[in-house]
Amino acid sequence: MAKIMDLEVFRVPPRWVFVRVTTSDGLVGWGEGTLEGHTEAIEGAYKDLREKFMGWDSNDIEDIWQVAYRARFYRGGPVLMSALSGLNIALWDIKGKRLGVPIWQLLGGKVRERVKVYGWIGGDKPSDVVLAAQHRKEQGFLAVKMNGTESIGWIDSPSKLEESVNRVKDVRALGLDVGIDFHGRLHKGMAKQLARLLEPHQPLFIEEPLLPTQVEEIADLKHVVTTPIALGERLYTRTDFRPYFERRAIDIAQPDVSHCGGISEMHRIATMAEAYDVALAPHCPLGPIALAACMQIATCAPNFVIQEMSWEMHYNARLDSDFGADLYTFLVDPDIFKVKDGYVNILQGPGLGIQINEELVRSFSKRYVEQYPAWRNPVWRGEDGTVREW
Repeated sequence: MAKIMDLEVFRVPPRWVFVRVTTSDGLVGWGEGTLEGHTEAIEGAYKDLREKFMGWDSNDIEDIWQVAYRARFYRGGPVLMSALSGLNIALWDIKGKRLGVPIWQLLGGKVRERVKVYGWIGGDKPSDVVLAAQHRKEQGFLAVKMNGTESIGWIDSPSKLEESVNRVKDVRALGLDVGIDFHGRLHKGMAKQLARLLEPHQPLFIEEPLLPTQVEEIADLKHVVTTPIALGERLYTRTDFRPYFERRAIDIAQPDVSHCGGISEMHRIATMAEAYDVALAPHCPLGPIALAACMQIATCAPNFVIQEMSWEMHYNARLDSDFGADLYTFLVDPDIFKVKDGYVNILQGPGLGIQINEELVRSFSKRYVEQYPAWRNPVWRGEDGTVREW
C-alpha cells in the first residue's frame, strides 16, 4: 500500500490552484483544481478532502473518486467537482510514475501521435484581432478562438453583431480556422441572429451560444444552423452532459478537466460522447497541469478533435510584469508543449509527462497570497444599470 501522506494546495498567478500529493513510497503527483473566481471555496474543499483521504491507498483512484463524489448527501457542482478534479489528476500522475508509463497507456494506449491545438486571440472585449491572429499563425497555430461579442443586451441592436461577423471574416482570410466563443453572453433572441450571420463564414464551432442551463433552447438552435455547436466547461459530470447528448443539442463536448471530476470523469465523458457521435475538444484556459491532463485523454480518445491552450492568453497578463505567469512559467521544460504545424506532440513521460518547478511554485504562491487578492471576474452592466452576462 502506498498511502496518501499529504495534500498541499498552492494558489499561483494568474488565477490557478495547484495540488501536490505525496505518498508513503516517496512519489509526488501534481493536480490542478482551478475554479476561476471561487478560489477560497476551492481551498476550503481541499481541506475537507485532505482530512478525509489521508492514509488512503493512492492506488485506489476509482474508489477515492466514488467516495469523494457519492459518499455525501450533496454532490456535484463546480466547487466540489473542481476540488475532486485536482486530487484525481494528482493520483493519476502518481500511478503513472509508479508504473513508469504515461497516463494514456493506462487508459488503453494511444490512437494518435500528435494533438491538434488552438490559441486565443483578443480578450473579453475583442478588438484588433487580425494582428493577434497573424501572430498565432507565426507561432505555428492553424486554428484560433475568440470571444464573439462584448457586453450585449437581452435584445439589442442588430448592428452590434456586424463587428463580430467582420472580425471572423478578417481572421478567416488569413487561412486560419476560427472558433467563436459566445460565452453565454447572448440570450436566444440575439444568439440565433449571430449564429446565422456567422454561418456563411464557416466557423470551426460556436461555443456556449446560450447559457448551459438552456438545454432545450440550445437544441432548438442546433436545428437552425449547420455550424457545430460546442459546450461543456460549465457542466461538471457525465450526468450533466447526458441531456445535451440525448437532445442531440451539441456537436462538440468541451469538459474541463479541472472542473468535471478530473481525468477519470473526462475519460468517461469522452466515451459517452463517442456513443452519440459527439466530438471531444477539452476546455482548458488554465495552467500546464490541466493541459497535460487533457492531453492524456486526447491521446487515447478516438473522438478528440482539438485542444485549447492558454499560452499568451489575455487572462495570463493581468499582474505586474515582474510577477506575471503564463502556461510555461512553472514548467522545467517548456518545449514539452511546443506548437508545430498546428499540433503538439503527445506526452511520453511517466504520469502527466511534465515536470513542475516546485521551488518556483512555492515562492510564487507565497508572494501571490500575500500581495494579491484572489482573482474575480468583472461585473458587467448595461447602459440602464442592469447586470449583464460576462
